[in-house]
Amino acid sequence: MSDEVNMHKSAPRPRHRNQAGVSLLEVLIAVLVLAIGMLGVAAMQATSLRNSQGSLERSQAVVLAYGIMDAMRANMLAARANSYNMTLTCTVPTAGTSLASRDLNAWMTSLQATVGASACGSVQCASNVCEVIVQWNDQRATGGIAAQQLRVRSRI
Repeated sequence: MSDEVNMHKSAPRPRHRNQAGVSLLEVLIAVLVLAIGMLGVAAMQATSLRNSQGSLERSQAVVLAYGIMDAMRANMLAARANSYNMTLTCTVPTAGTSLASRDLNAWMTSLQATVGASACGSVQCASNVCEVIVQWNDQRATGGIAAQQLRVRSRI
């Protein structure tokens, strides 16, 4: 019987510290890691928004450059007579009595309304080939410059 009693007795177990939850230090570290990650996401979103705006301005410049080209094709005799020629300017030309002056006025007004108030434009035609230049400030976009230019050439 003494053997039976000894079999039921177990060896003393080493005392383990029971963990009932997470410590305050672990929670603080987790919050710090989460905060750094959220700041990174916010910075990426801000950069993306700036670059999207730059892309929109570039697309608008292309659309408007083709728009004045289409206006010149519709008024081909005046375009070939260099009535649309205009040096690079940021000032909206006055809308005169001719269709060419009204087209240029509408074009520059639209250019500054959509691309920005500092947008400039130029139209130069020679020997039935016309070149349209649109210039705007693209410094907000990553790697953008203050005098970003788009040039479009076409035969009229």
